[in-house]
Amino acid sequence: MKVQLQEQTMRLRLDEAELAQLLAGETVENLTRFGGSGGWGTAVSLHGGESAVLLDSGTDCRLVLPRSSVEDLAGRLPCRDGLTFALYLDDGTTLQLQLDVDVRDSVRQRGVTRRSSASSV
Repeated sequence: MKVQLQEQTMRLRLDEAELAQLLAGETVENLTRFGGSGGWGTAVSLHGGESAVLLDSGTDCRLVLPRSSVEDLAGRLPCRDGLTFALYLDDGTTLQLQLDVDVRDSVRQRGVTRRSSASSV
């Protein structure tokens, strides 16, 4: 999982294997150590609810995403359009979360999906 942070936006990019882990009910984790015992981690898992949830402990954040949304995304892969969630924080700010699946990895794993265009009558 690749994690990109910029101001109040967090982007997570999964590969196909990590997506399969999520859909199988497992947690996908990323840990960056800064030396000694310090570091910061991100964990993603799924739940049956309708919205994304952020659980933060200061040294790691756990994102719990709606299973149905992630399953819908998996059903339309490969694609460039991921999922976007607005997470409303305790201090009144909002964190925009974007979840993407690596397009190149999806094409390697699934092949290219040809989109049919609607024919005019």
